[in-house]
Amino acid sequence: MTNNFLTTIKSLKLIEGCKAAQLYALSSVGASTSGSADSGVSSIGKPHPPPPPKAISMRSGSLYYPHAAPSTSGAFVPEPHLPCGLPVADALEPALDACLRPVDHVGALAASYRRVSAATSGADDDLCDAYLEQHALFQSIGDARLIRRALRAARVHADNPHRRAVLAAWLRYQRREDELDPAPPPLAPCTATTPLLECPRAAVFASVSHSVDPVCPCRRPPPPPVTPPPHRLRRSTSAAASEMSEEEEPETNDLWFIIGEEEVACDRSCIAALSKPLNTLLYGGFAEAHRDRIDFSRDGITPRGMRAVSAYSRHGRVDDFPPDIISQLLAFANKFCCEGLKAACDNQLAAMVRGLDNARSLIDIGLEEASHLLVASCLQAFLRELPKSLTYPDIARLLCSPEGRERLDISGNASFALYYFLSYVAMEQDMRSNTTVMLLERLNEFAEQPWQKQLALHQLGCVMLQRGEFEEAQEWFEAAVAEGHVYSLAGEARAKYKRGHKYAAYKLMNSVVGDYDEPAGWMYQERSLYCVGKEKLADLQAATELDPTMTFPYKYRACALLEEDNAESAVAEISKVVGFKMATDCLELRAWFYLALEQCELAVQDVRAILTLDPTYMMFHGRMHGEQLIELLRGQVRQWDMADCWMELYDRWSAVDDIGSLAVVQQMLAREPGNSSLRFRQSLLLLRYICIYHSRSVHVLRSETNTFSNFWPI
Repeated sequence: MTNNFLTTIKSLKLIEGCKAAQLYALSSVGASTSGSADSGVSSIGKPHPPPPPKAISMRSGSLYYPHAAPSTSGAFVPEPHLPCGLPVADALEPALDACLRPVDHVGALAASYRRVSAATSGADDDLCDAYLEQHALFQSIGDARLIRRALRAARVHADNPHRRAVLAAWLRYQRREDELDPAPPPLAPCTATTPLLECPRAAVFASVSHSVDPVCPCRRPPPPPVTPPPHRLRRSTSAAASEMSEEEEPETNDLWFIIGEEEVACDRSCIAALSKPLNTLLYGGFAEAHRDRIDFSRDGITPRGMRAVSAYSRHGRVDDFPPDIISQLLAFANKFCCEGLKAACDNQLAAMVRGLDNARSLIDIGLEEASHLLVASCLQAFLRELPKSLTYPDIARLLCSPEGRERLDISGNASFALYYFLSYVAMEQDMRSNTTVMLLERLNEFAEQPWQKQLALHQLGCVMLQRGEFEEAQEWFEAAVAEGHVYSLAGEARAKYKRGHKYAAYKLMNSVVGDYDEPAGWMYQERSLYCVGKEKLADLQAATELDPTMTFPYKYRACALLEEDNAESAVAEISKVVGFKMATDCLELRAWFYLALEQCELAVQDVRAILTLDPTYMMFHGRMHGEQLIELLRGQVRQWDMADCWMELYDRWSAVDDIGSLAVVQQMLAREPGNSSLRFRQSLLLLRYICIYHSRSVHVLRSETNTFSNFWPI
């Protein structure tokens, strides 16, 4: 049976037959990479083509193993045993974290807490920005609960519709509602299970307050209609809603505006009350003050639009007019400084934004007329459709280009928070794209505080390193170091190493380690890249002692043990990190070891656990999907029916074998995808790891059944 299996493996044309690649392919030395990284954020969307050589990721290092790499032992021959060779320790490379990473986390968090306390006490610091700083610091810790808590706090203390819309969209994005099939409408009214902080109406139309209104605007009863004064105007019940019957009392029509060949009757006092400029025009020292007919043919308004102005001046409402008339009213209000009319039109147009298509058609009107609320509502529609909305050229041009930034800034809808969110999404999708670079450049332009500059410059360095532009990456990292971000020294060293200056990189990291009485683990890990032999292993051991959560030292030691023909010890070493961190790249590496040992049952178990965390995961540096590998190994493992699966699940659940339980549940869900009981068990298992995959499992559960919708939290 083994010979047949190996013959089948060798006969596969993996390069031609498996063109898909992992979304977040990471570090590579001579070929494209595979695997998602071990961050708390899942990779979303369809697989993208593999990245070019010599690339790193914002996430922790993935696996790169040269195809058919030579083995140091005769016990493991690459080609006969595995389609992509065996892991090679020296080919591994840790990824740089594209986030703030202070040397002393405790001190940095303490300083952040003091800033939050000072802002709460009424200091000049912005409380929303203070919580965003906490969010940036928590990213390096990787605790999804802390990250979401900081983001929720920033949303609570957002002081304008723009910030509220951005942060509400970010909270919604974290819950991955776009993965549901069908996905809920992004601007639909809230349901009973929608978090209040994510309500689209509450974000745009809520009053300015440092507390959250306990009653969602979607659940409030509509306000009673305003009854117009009977002596001013009566509505025509037979005409269209946008037309007003001119049945005013004769004495109220003392002014007519001539537009083309039509005359629009108005009340002089009502029109004058709209703004000071109109009051001066009609009652001041101008010639129009003595005329009862005024030519408005060159003022850019149609007769229908002027009738709407007259109607608004009498009863103060614009909700009966169509969007084209309201846009004319908005332009009229801007021209004659009618603040009340502008606010009413802004609110009404913002309320008309119900989706991406409405937003795309109305955004230009809002930008031209500097309508803060309308632009915020359109922007909210774009943000709640991320990452899909960035594929539209007009939206991408508005959000990414310097000209678009200026237009958004004029309307009061450009901020550091906006580009922080956009760049976060773009880096998740593709760190090497031009869109990511442009968004990070906009982020850097809005960076004012030290932590903001450090973050923007460091992320630009990481992206340039990913793109293979090592000289530019080194310049950005040096700028981040100049702003006080010590971790960017690791990026500077990596850029020098990629440019061929290995000794300069070693010298730099050696000086960093020597400058601190209590160096951080990442310093030793980075220095180990530029060492060999015992010195390298000593640095990796020091890195593990200082920061046991870093996965690279475990992976390197495991691969080194495999090269020494000690496969059992290699499995034991990589299992150390799997025991406390559900990292897909580490699970893939262990599955690779199991295949080398021909323990196919255990290999399939790890692959199923990987597919639970990331259904799009590609094995063997992006050449084979996990489901393909499971199908290939079908003849080597025992097949279970549903009864066997339930027995296995009971045994592994009782033994607190989380990996085994996830694998069994994944196999059962492949047969019964609508089984809410299995989804519930899956969410319980993922909840132990406090990861975003728990949220995704719960949302799938809610979309399929209402059994748990009333009590299960997000």
